[in-house]
Amino acid sequence: MINTNLSDVAILALFEDLALEAGRAIMDVYRSDFATAKKSDCSPVTEADNAAEKVILTGLREKLDGLVCIAEEEISSGMVPAGLGEEFILIDPLDGTKEFIGRKADFTVNIALIRGGVPAIGVVFAPARGEIFSGGSGEATRAMVAAEYRLERRTVVRVRARSSPPRIVASRSHRTPETDAFIATFPGAETVAVGSSLKFCLLASGEADVYPRFGRTMEWDTAAGDAVLRAAGGSTRLVNGGDLIYGKRNQVGDVDFANPWFIATGTATDGDEREVKRLQV
Repeated sequence: MINTNLSDVAILALFEDLALEAGRAIMDVYRSDFATAKKSDCSPVTEADNAAEKVILTGLREKLDGLVCIAEEEISSGMVPAGLGEEFILIDPLDGTKEFIGRKADFTVNIALIRGGVPAIGVVFAPARGEIFSGGSGEATRAMVAAEYRLERRTVVRVRARSSPPRIVASRSHRTPETDAFIATFPGAETVAVGSSLKFCLLASGEADVYPRFGRTMEWDTAAGDAVLRAAGGSTRLVNGGDLIYGKRNQVGDVDFANPWFIATGTATDGDEREVKRLQV
């Protein structure tokens, strides 16, 4: 059972503390001459991924004993839990490893609590940018991270009414022809390329309108950013209708925790889903 002595506010604070600590470990590696390896799926991994995951899992298992943690590197090594429970945690210790390796700033630490398939609490920390986004209990915030990893200037963020044409955010490293076709249906739309779960955060903070993802993602990639977006008033919808849910296992034709295509928005419209259906092969 989850440690019921911790309120949602306390859980969010714990996630923030662990994300900051993990971010410190990541930046220590970032400033060094680190090596890169390949996982079984050919995706890159560095010592920063493993160091950050160790920090997060140690803290979570100490404070939230009994709550299942699904962490990307543990799953990659074959450590898959038998069951999840009604509540569980999804962790991507370093989302945007390609950006990290390329010495770009668009990489994040992602931690999210899932309840009944819904991302209820989430934290996204971008250590190279010095900002952290948090979401839970119907409120999303953004804070700057000062020296010694102290939070300052925290503000509430909220999605905006969609502009026309919309400002569309897309993946920097995983752009697909379907994404380009979707963007082309909005003549004059501005496109912003950014890595990691920061795409959700741009929507949550009212800096963009739509994030179409017509390509591969895993639940730990999206859960924290999705939690922030939903807390800010946005949504993440499947192309065939319905919200994106979490805890997907025993999927026909796909692996555990893999996501289908989705569209994240500040203010959803039925037209988005209709357009994606038309573009599907």
